[in-house]
Order: sequence, then structure tokens, then C-alpha cells
Amino acid sequence: MESTYWQDVMAADYAVPHDRTLTELTEELVRDLASTDPRVRDALAYPTLATWLERGVYDDLLPGFGDGLCAGLNYGLGEDGTDSVFRRSFTALTLAEVIHRDNAEFLVHDEVVMRWGDRLATWLLRERDLRGYVADCGWAHAVAHGADAIGALARSRHCDAGVLRALLDVLADRIVKDTPYRWVHEEHDRVAHAVMTILHRNMLTSDELERWLKPVAATAGQQPLMHETLPEWPTPNVFNARGVLHVLLSQLAIGVKGFPIPGDDELFGRPIEARADLLLMLTEAVQSSQPYIYRPAHPQA
Repeated sequence: MESTYWQDVMAADYAVPHDRTLTELTEELVRDLASTDPRVRDALAYPTLATWLERGVYDDLLPGFGDGLCAGLNYGLGEDGTDSVFRRSFTALTLAEVIHRDNAEFLVHDEVVMRWGDRLATWLLRERDLRGYVADCGWAHAVAHGADAIGALARSRHCDAGVLRALLDVLADRIVKDTPYRWVHEEHDRVAHAVMTILHRNMLTSDELERWLKPVAATAGQQPLMHETLPEWPTPNVFNARGVLHVLLSQLAIGVKGFPIPGDDELFGRPIEARADLLLMLTEAVQSSQPYIYRPAHPQA
């Protein structure tokens, strides 16, 4: 159907049309998540689905809707530099909205949300196409959208300490994973914000956070040998790890407000219990990653 149809829907404040069934409308919108036209994918299909989810249009269908979306995470998985990335990435972003809806209204059993989490984690770790902005096609942004989805999961009442540890490990594995892509479109910020969401749950100890930080700090701390001839430095995975450390340190120092969990609206207004320990860990990791910059200042004479 022409985009003017959906533009009319938007102009009507996203009222659900009555000339077609919800199933037909939804199938078209989900297909349009794969469009290479950002006006269709990013400006029409995604915001329509997100709005309908927020307004409860899919409340009675949420488990099946989420399961159906998950199929898009496997679409072309393993490809790099092809148009299939848009379907996968915007599926993840839409699935984050599904999880947000369950977080708000308690609509889905824990095993269903955990199933979605497994599918998201598997996709994010296997995704090879990490382009941010694609000329003529707009945002792909798989890392950013994946981090948003992990953040939505981290807010879920279904997540205990073990699940939160697993989500942190997924983020760490994605950060240090070899890739030809440097994150230059605010992926660092979105990944760090997902980490902050997990920290705000206050379920993990300082020792557990230190264990999580070690592989990221080790990757960020890699240094080239003086005699090496390299095509670029830092390499993308070192660049990405350093960027996450810097942004996470900033977010932790400045403070980032999270999203409330239903039934505990004050949760994200509480201090992060491990904040002081983690600030020290992150400061040391950043200093070690670039010791030629972050070296102790000479005392004043």
C-alpha cells in the first residue's frame, strides 16, 4: 500500500483504520520494517507499531506478536553490507517496545519474555553488519537498537540477578568482538545506557561488576608494538571498547535517570549501590587504556 495511506494514519493521530483487519495492517507494517526507504521504515512503520503498542492495541495478542517479530531477527543473519540488516535491526527496536509494554502492564509470562531475550541475545552476538547510518537508506544502527532492547529487558520484572549478569555478558561480548566497524553514531552511548539500566537494579555485587569489566578493559588497554605497521589504530574493537568505557564513566559520574519499574516507581531514583567502586574501576580502566594521556600530573613545584 502506498505510504500516503500510512501518512493519513499518522495525521489521524495513529488511529487504527477500520477498512482492513488488524492482522493485515500489522503484517504490512512488519514487512515495512525491512524497507530501504527511511521514510517508510523509520518514519511510518516503526512509529506506528510503537504507538499502537503503547496504546494497548496489541495487549491481547502480545505473546504471539512478540514471537512473530522474533523471526525477523534471523532474516539474512550473517550477511554484511546488505539490505537485510534493516529488517533485523528494526525488529529488535520494535521488540523493545513490546517488552516496554509488558513492563508497564504485566501482560506476559516470564518464560515468554525470557524466550524473546534469548532470541535478542543470539541475534546481537551474531550480527555482523554494524553500520550506523547508510547513505540513501538511513539508519541501520543494529548495535544501538540491540542495546535499547537489552535495556528494555533489564527493566523487566522477570529479570533476576542471574539474567542481569547474562545481559551484561552479552553486552561485554558484543563490545570486544572483532569487527571492521567503528562505532561512530552514538552506539557507545546506547550500550552504556543499557549497562546503567542494569546497574540501577542493584542486584549485582562489586565483584561481579569487576569480573564483567575485565574483558572490556583488557580490549581497551591493548597497545600497538612500536615496530608494528598497522592499517589503522586503534583497531575497531579497541576503539569501541575505549568509547564504551569513556561514556560509561561519564554517565556514572554525571548520573543517568533510568526508567521506573511498575510497582516500584522509586527504583531508578535510588543511588547505584556499587557506584563508588565502579567509578574507581572505570577510572583505572580508562587510565590504563591510554596511559600516555591519562598519566599522573606532576606535583607543583
